[in-house]
Amino acid sequence: MSSFPSDWKRVVLGDVLDRIEAGRSFSGEPRQAEPDEWGIIKVSAMTYGTFHEYENKAVPKGTQFSTSAEIRPGDLILSRANTREYVGASVLVGECRPRLLLSDKSLRLHPSSNVDPRWLWYALSAPNSRRYLSNVSTGVKSGMRNISQTSLQAMPLAIPPLGEQRRIVDILEDYLSRLDAASGNCDSNQLKTVGLKRSLWQQVFAVRAEDQQWQVASLLDVARIANGQTPKGLTDRLVSTAQEDCIPFYKVGDMNLSDGRFMSTARFYVRKSDATLLGLHVRTPGTVLLPKRGGAIATNKKRILQAEAAYDLNTMGLEPSERVHAEFLWHWLQGIDLSRLADGSNVPQINAPQIRDLRLPLPPLEIQQEVLVRMDKNLGALNRLNSDLEHVQRKAAALRSALLATAFSGRLTGRASDMDLVGEMAGV
Repeated sequence: MSSFPSDWKRVVLGDVLDRIEAGRSFSGEPRQAEPDEWGIIKVSAMTYGTFHEYENKAVPKGTQFSTSAEIRPGDLILSRANTREYVGASVLVGECRPRLLLSDKSLRLHPSSNVDPRWLWYALSAPNSRRYLSNVSTGVKSGMRNISQTSLQAMPLAIPPLGEQRRIVDILEDYLSRLDAASGNCDSNQLKTVGLKRSLWQQVFAVRAEDQQWQVASLLDVARIANGQTPKGLTDRLVSTAQEDCIPFYKVGDMNLSDGRFMSTARFYVRKSDATLLGLHVRTPGTVLLPKRGGAIATNKKRILQAEAAYDLNTMGLEPSERVHAEFLWHWLQGIDLSRLADGSNVPQINAPQIRDLRLPLPPLEIQQEVLVRMDKNLGALNRLNSDLEHVQRKAAALRSALLATAFSGRLTGRASDMDLVGEMAGV
C-alpha cells in the first residue's frame, strides 16, 4: 500500500523530536552496580524490547559525571551501537532503579508534544523502521555497527493525529498482550521439556542395587580421553569446502551447528596429507566431542563424530572402548553438568584430570542397546514437542512483525478482520 489515510503526514523522525540526548563515555567496572552505587547501562539493556536495568556496569568511585544523564521512567532510549540485527533497538523505560546513566552507545529521544511516546516507540520497532536503521548503520559488517544522529533524524515516518496515535497504541497493546502471553507459555513449556530430558537421563542411568547386571565404571575405564590440537600453520591449510582426501576439522564453536546426535557437516576441512605434515591426530568415527571451556560446558553441547575428523585444542574427545556404545556414552554425558568440575579461572575450563574419575553406570552391551531404543523413543517425543513449540514462537514473531506493519501503514481498525489481514501478511 503506497498511500496512507488522508490525515496522516509524511515526515522524518527529526520533525517529531524536540531533541536527542547522548550519553557519555567512560569505563565501568566489570560488575553490576550495587543499589547505592551509580551504574552505566550496556547495549544489552536496550536490545530485546524491554528495558533490562540489571544490564549495567558499576561507575568507578571518584568518576566525575553529570546526573542529568540519569535514566528515568518514561524515557525513550535507543541503542545507537549494536550488531546489525539489533542496532537502533529501542525501549520505553517503565519502572527502574535510580542511579543509572546513559552510556555513549545510547540515545535518549525527546518526542515533541504532538507525539505519544508509546506510539513512537512502536513506530521505531515496526519492520520498515528496523530495516532502515539496519541499512544506514555503519561499521564492520559482522561486528558492532553505529547510527549517526543525522541518519537517525532522517528516518522516514508517516504520522497520524495525536488522538489516532493513542487509538492505534490501545489496539496494538491489546493484540500484543495476547501474543506475549502465548510466547510466555511456549517459553515455560520449552523449559519443562529441558527438565523432562534431564529427569529422563537421571532415571535411565540410576543404578539399582538389586540389578546386578549394572556395574559402575570410571570414565577412564571405558574411554580414551584425548585433547584436540591446533598446530601452528593449520589455519592457512584449512578450506571451507570438502575436497578429495579431506577430513573435517571441528572448532569448539561448531558444537552449536547440529541439533541432532551427529555432526554430518563442518565449516572447515583439512587434507589428510596436510594433517600428517602438521602432526594432527585424526580421530575415528564414534568419538564423542565435548567443549573444554566457556558457557558451552554447561549447555550440554556434546557430539559424536560420524566420520574420521580432527578437532581444535578447545575441544576434548572421548574414544569409547569395546565396553560401551558411543551413543550410550553420549546420552550419559548429556545428563552431566560439567561446569561444576571446571576450574575457577576467568574462562572456566575442564581437562582430562577433572573428568577421568566420573562414575558411569554400565550394563552389558545388549542392555545398553535396549536403553538406547527406549531413549530414542522418549527423546523423540520430547524433541517433536519442542519443535512444535519453536514453530509457535516463530509464528508469534511473524504475527508481531505483521501487526506492527499493519498499524503503521494505517490499516489497523480494531475490528476482528484485523487479524485476518495480519495473518495474511505474516503468511500464517
